[in-house]
Parts: sequence; C-alpha cells; structure tokens
Amino acid sequence: MKKIIVWMISGLFLFSIAFAINKGQEKITLDGGKRGDVPFPHRLHQNKLADDCNACHQLFPKKIGIIEQMKAEKKLDSKQVMNKHCIKCHKQLRRKNKPHGPTSCRQCHEK
Repeated sequence: MKKIIVWMISGLFLFSIAFAINKGQEKITLDGGKRGDVPFPHRLHQNKLADDCNACHQLFPKKIGIIEQMKAEKKLDSKQVMNKHCIKCHKQLRRKNKPHGPTSCRQCHEK
C-alpha cells in the first residue's frame, strides 16, 4: 500500500512539473526596437487562447530570443509581428466586444 501511495505522489509531482514547464514563462520582455521593449504577458495569452500554442507559435518557434533571431536573419519583419499578428488578433476581439489587448504602438512599447 505504501508503494502505491509513493507512486501516486511521485506521478502527481512529475505531472505538475511537466504541466508547469509546458506553460513557459509567465512574462517575457520582447525587443521592441527604437520604440522600446514590449512586456509580453505570456501566461495570460496562454490562458486566453486555451493553451492553443499554435496561435502564436506557428509563426515563432518555441525558443527564447527567436523573434530577435528571426529579425536578424531577415525571416521576420517587425511590422509582421505587430500588425499581422498581435494587433490583428486584438482588433478582432475588440470588434466582437470581447476583452482584448492593446491595439496601438504606444500601448505596448515602453520607452
């Protein structure tokens, strides 16, 4: 009986670690270029998107610093990130009268 309890506790512990790791960082700071850095509430987006990681990660692989790397390799235009991805999604939510994120540059970029 003790072995079963130990196995159950160990399994629960490992599951909770795997779940926490899958969640990624709570907040990320993105390089926003001349306009200033962009604090990105990663966990909030995961929760709002019901853990549909592909909503963002089809464009950006899950790798720290990938946006800056893709910009340097000319594989990603900053306007593509802002206008065609982030702001587009926020504006779609706003049109549906749903809670949404910022829809202008100043609302995201910190000087």
